[in-house]
Amino acid sequence: MEGGKILPGIQHGQILKVELNSGRCLFEPFLEQGTGYFGGRGFNIRYLFHHLAKGTDPLAPENILMLSCGFLTGSSAPSSARLHINSLSPLTGILGSSNIGGYAGAWLKSCDIASIIITGASEKPVYLYIDADGACLKDAAFLWGSDTFETQEKIKNFHGNQKLKILTIGPAGENRVRFAAVISEKDHAAGRTGMGSVMGSKNLKAIVVSRGNHQHFKAVTPGQKKAVKDYISSIKASCEFKFFSRFGGAGYMDWVNKSGIMGSRNYTRIGVDEIEKIDGRQLEKNIVRSSGCYKCPVQCKAELKLDRDGDKTFTRPEFEPVVNLGPRCGLTDLNEIIRLDNLCSRMGLDSTSFAGVVAFAMDLFENHKLPPEWVRDLDLSWGNAKTMERLVHDIVEGNGLGAILGLGVRKAAERIGNGAAEYAAHVKGLELTAYHPAAIMGTALGYAVSSRGGDYNNVYASLEYSWTKEEALEEFGTEEAVNIKSVKAKGILIKKAVTANIIVDCLGLCKVPVLSLLRSFNLEHEVKLINSLTGLRLSREELAETGNEIASLEKLFNLRHSGENTEDKLPEMFFIGSNGISMLRKDFEIMLEEYYCAMGWDKNGIPAYPDKIRNITTPKDLM
Repeated sequence: MEGGKILPGIQHGQILKVELNSGRCLFEPFLEQGTGYFGGRGFNIRYLFHHLAKGTDPLAPENILMLSCGFLTGSSAPSSARLHINSLSPLTGILGSSNIGGYAGAWLKSCDIASIIITGASEKPVYLYIDADGACLKDAAFLWGSDTFETQEKIKNFHGNQKLKILTIGPAGENRVRFAAVISEKDHAAGRTGMGSVMGSKNLKAIVVSRGNHQHFKAVTPGQKKAVKDYISSIKASCEFKFFSRFGGAGYMDWVNKSGIMGSRNYTRIGVDEIEKIDGRQLEKNIVRSSGCYKCPVQCKAELKLDRDGDKTFTRPEFEPVVNLGPRCGLTDLNEIIRLDNLCSRMGLDSTSFAGVVAFAMDLFENHKLPPEWVRDLDLSWGNAKTMERLVHDIVEGNGLGAILGLGVRKAAERIGNGAAEYAAHVKGLELTAYHPAAIMGTALGYAVSSRGGDYNNVYASLEYSWTKEEALEEFGTEEAVNIKSVKAKGILIKKAVTANIIVDCLGLCKVPVLSLLRSFNLEHEVKLINSLTGLRLSREELAETGNEIASLEKLFNLRHSGENTEDKLPEMFFIGSNGISMLRKDFEIMLEEYYCAMGWDKNGIPAYPDKIRNITTPKDLM
């Protein structure tokens, strides 16, 4: 402890600073700048808060792009694959934040690199090459214009190494589409908030990593090996483990439909008829190979062959792409959903934001709000897969309506006018995800307070339907906390979800085993694992305090960079509602007030300082 604040230890590994203007790659030790927030999301916000100037254009060279491994990434800890990416978002104007699994993060740690800080912009396309001997920038002219799958194949062939792990952008990032993604392999994406667009603005096509020989926090002693084994056993003991391993997130369509929380047709409806058409369980017969991320026992990834596509293979979509590309856009053909999801990955687009702008356009079209000169020959009827495929290319290439939609729903609505903002489902400029906020109260609040904008995974409030009434009563003092229709204790519940979610991102662990399978929002399993592998002596309370502090720092970052756009509110469409689907404004305000109080913020949602946040000592630090 120091000054009443916890110092969980120094991140292992070096900082790689890449100066694209000069082409220099410099290594620095973490030292004290790596202390206190573990790694990943925590280290990134601490650095960006102190180094990114107010008024920075997200697509200008002055923006900073950070990719940081979690504290346990690449260690012996199960599911320790995650890499967190932050910058100023070109989509929202506030904190850009995205997270990716696979092997790239673990391979970075194996090269003794825990964080990459990228500044400036290259005059010509380059890619960053990293191996055990160091890092350098290489000419990417032969890669520019290639999709993400082609790029990875070309790089592996060029270096004669098929085991390279690559983070790359596609044409969407090159063309600075505001919701361009960063893709690794074929089925891992840092999709949200446009981090691929930031890479494109810097003329950085890819980051390539060859495996090194370091492993931090390796289980060596009998006690450490037992801690790892016990953690894996706990994951496998989950009642959902076998199902998730077998079917992935796509297998939960029937559940979400019956639960009455799935938004469809731009949230004008809840659920769909004939849900069996998009039930991912039927894809089991199409699997040709199953896989997973670094040291993950769940192994929820799968490669498919579809009946009508011969030997061509596709990656099985996750839960969000199935709902968003499917019911949200009125599409119930699972094969077409899979093709669209894979096309988005190839082009380097966030499939969630893409689905958001398409559903927005289809809703406008149905209500005669789109000018004919923008519609032209597009058939924007609900569920038109051919139109959706065309819009992928139009958005990437900036053609016609695609040029407007590529700005994201908030800015597209501003450009279109004619009342279009009433149909734009976003929070802080980020398109919403699968759950209908009027149908599930905790998630509605989570959408509103999420530091990156309207998104489920940034809060991950699954405890509101996965915890038992007994657990809710013990933790929150009321069984109603796990009644998805009730507002009772939702502010306290969402604080717990937010802080646990942040710590998982800081540790570099995957949320599926930790928060979905183990339901470990108290982080009791993770504390044991951390202390065993690292020699630290942390408590659950210290982890929660750190999560709370990071959430406060993210909020202050957003207030500095965008002011009114950081308001924690939902779109009017969810209070006015349609087809009888709406929520009461007073209910939302009750939850929000309770959340602010639980976080220790004032009634306007502004965190206190300096007692709540270390290294923030004067009002000037907040400007």
